[in-house]
Amino acid sequence: MNAVDEIRGTAAGTAPVPLSVLDLVTVGSGRTASDALRTSVAIARLAESRGYHRHWVAEHHSMPGVASSSPAVILAHLAAHTERIRLGSGGVMLPNHAPLVIAEQFGTLEALAPGRVDLGLGRAPGTDGATAAALRRSDTLHEGADDFPQQLAELIRFLDDDFPDGHPYARIHAVPGPVQATAPGGVQSPARPPVWLLGSSGFSARLAGALGLPFAFAHHFSAQNTLPALELYRESFRPSAVLDAPYALIGVSALAADDEREARRQVLTGALSMVRLRTGRPGLIPTPKEAEEYAFSTMEREFVDSWLANIVHGTPDAVRAGLDDLQKRTGADELMITANAHGGDVRLRSYELIADAYGLPA
Repeated sequence: MNAVDEIRGTAAGTAPVPLSVLDLVTVGSGRTASDALRTSVAIARLAESRGYHRHWVAEHHSMPGVASSSPAVILAHLAAHTERIRLGSGGVMLPNHAPLVIAEQFGTLEALAPGRVDLGLGRAPGTDGATAAALRRSDTLHEGADDFPQQLAELIRFLDDDFPDGHPYARIHAVPGPVQATAPGGVQSPARPPVWLLGSSGFSARLAGALGLPFAFAHHFSAQNTLPALELYRESFRPSAVLDAPYALIGVSALAADDEREARRQVLTGALSMVRLRTGRPGLIPTPKEAEEYAFSTMEREFVDSWLANIVHGTPDAVRAGLDDLQKRTGADELMITANAHGGDVRLRSYELIADAYGLPA
């Protein structure tokens, strides 16, 4: 399988483009991180059986309701419970880590699940400033974002094992990796995970285009920037050894239920969770009952209405229509669906109903 084949998916059923899963490993009130991780395995196995193209997890820190602080660890676990679906990070926040460490982690994942690992990279911290400072052991957080292109170049050099002679890192190798093929008796595959750039603004869109890399945009929390960022990516795109034409997926919040009212009840839990996060009170995902009984202030209600307007939710047919419309408006090459709700059973049911609505293979 070449790099382009690893990136471009094939639409299944009647879906206009490939459908994928973005898993935030959410922890509901009254549930544990173990519960959330078991749900992630169940979602990955469901997604694989129903023809979803890939399953990504996203790096977050210091958020009680999101148990995805260690994407590489979770992906290794998912790899042990799946056989075909692509697995990846959506994404690893590169400024939080040494590029060599990420090259080693994803080289290991590639060895565990050959030919089905994606390395999605972001430049945001995935948390608040104080936590980012603790992760990076530095108070100069802006340097991590400003240095992102250099960090990215270094990471790709480690993945490809091709630092030029005379470079300080020329004799340093990410293992598992291509260097093993050059050792006496070496039979290590030179393949490596394809690199994606993630973003919620124009910076990564422009960089991904200039480097000819695939691009993933966070429509689910930055909807107002989606069209400008995708346009910038396509305008900036230069063909590369990885891609001969742009390839962009968008993350979209979507939740299907058997009736519209139940879908509304479930997505309200995620909205209340976001209200608490934005006001410095992060916690577990509340129950539907707690969300329904919460007394939203006028300002909070305005935020919730705005937040819910960007979540495709309702009956399976309504969700399918909403996803189709979003794909037409954006021209996205792939839709990566994140279903946020209190209960893992609700999230599983949503992915099943969306698969049914598009006639994905059973």
